[in-house]
Amino acid sequence: MKTNNPIQLSRRLFIAGTLSLPFSANSLAKNISVDRKRSLSFYHTHTDKTLTIIYFDGKSYLPTALDEINLFLSDFRTGDIHPIETRLLDAVYLLQQQTGVEDKFEVISAYRSPKTNQQLRKSTTGVAKKSLHMQGKAIDIRLRGFNTSKLRDTAIAMKLGGVGYYRRSNFIHLDTGRVREW
Repeated sequence: MKTNNPIQLSRRLFIAGTLSLPFSANSLAKNISVDRKRSLSFYHTHTDKTLTIIYFDGKSYLPTALDEINLFLSDFRTGDIHPIETRLLDAVYLLQQQTGVEDKFEVISAYRSPKTNQQLRKSTTGVAKKSLHMQGKAIDIRLRGFNTSKLRDTAIAMKLGGVGYYRRSNFIHLDTGRVREW
């Protein structure tokens, strides 16, 4: 149904834009209980450190917890710290809820400084020039006690962003960019 009404047209454009967002509040609300505490548990494969933390108390994100997560998921090569997007944390949380496995996520890479990303691009294949890792919007993980190819399939089915599968290295890449897979 066509319309020349500018209000209806702008409303349609807004709705269409909202529906095309890679990980909108609407998709989160459908998949995650908004009024429930959210926690994550990580083991970093390069630093040998662990972190188990409640980052959302059922009403709001906890700034102190987010600071701890930012530090934990910082660039382990340079020590640079960058905010990790809360939508990414929620995607990881939802991935854990979907698998039913309550064990630690093994972190291979999270935030990467531009310097680290450039070094990796020179020495490794498959590192994007404008990697979402540099924006705190991507994480490379595996889940203890869960088959990584099934973790990939679960992440793809969630349709909350990009999912890459690195079979030989046994991890998946998860990001909050547009929905895509490789």
